[in-house]
Amino acid sequence: MSTAANLVEAKPREAGDKNAARRLRRTGSIPAVLYGAGSQPRAIAVDPKQITKILHSESGHNTIIDVSLDGEQAKAMIVDWQNEPIKGHLLHVDLKRIAMDKMLQISVPIQLKGEAVGVKTQGGILDFVLREIEIECLPGDIPGHIDCDVSELVFGQGVRVADLPRTEKIKFLTDPNQLVAHVVAVKEEVAPTVEAAAEEAAAGPAEPEVIKKGKGEAEGEEKEAKEGKEGKKEAKESKEGKKETKESKEGKKETKESKK
Repeated sequence: MSTAANLVEAKPREAGDKNAARRLRRTGSIPAVLYGAGSQPRAIAVDPKQITKILHSESGHNTIIDVSLDGEQAKAMIVDWQNEPIKGHLLHVDLKRIAMDKMLQISVPIQLKGEAVGVKTQGGILDFVLREIEIECLPGDIPGHIDCDVSELVFGQGVRVADLPRTEKIKFLTDPNQLVAHVVAVKEEVAPTVEAAAEEAAAGPAEPEVIKKGKGEAEGEEKEAKEGKEGKKEAKESKEGKKETKESKEGKKETKESKK
């Protein structure tokens, strides 16, 4: 992999708090850390435009870059980065030094090639299951992606990791039986029948028991309320009758005394 255009100019910086990082970003740079290969971690500042260009390249974060710092260059790779959640601006990046003669274990993307027969002539759809594969190789042999040819796939067939092309310089670490892509049937939604729709419409929404009461229960309550009112009325009339009886007795008593 060519690294001629992947030079990143770095400047030393003093590790600080969030306020120091904000001040650095206002100058057009972003904070970064360079570590690995048995050397002490270094707090550095880099140009976010250079890093963004590398991340958007074909090889992406697997690109081998040359970090220029204090007049020296070191091979490195981008291992982590942080973006501003709303506008997506690059905020921070971690760079790891690498030795070109030591094997690396990394994940690379899988790229599909061709149009499956099962999609083109049989009405199926292609299900892309595994989008990255873990490999082991020397830094200089890292591929930008792994091709997966799906043009011969018919309905019910698939491609597994063991079927992917590789060279002697690359070792696959992902399970060889892992499915990468396959052609499957289109799931059709069964429309409700006319009878079922009519029954559902006739049934209407279920009535909550707490809100509405049955006819029998409602009639029972109305009857009890009516009887209660009649009972109160009878009690009142009885009370008034007793009052009239008492007044009548008092009247007779007064009449008797008058005769005397």
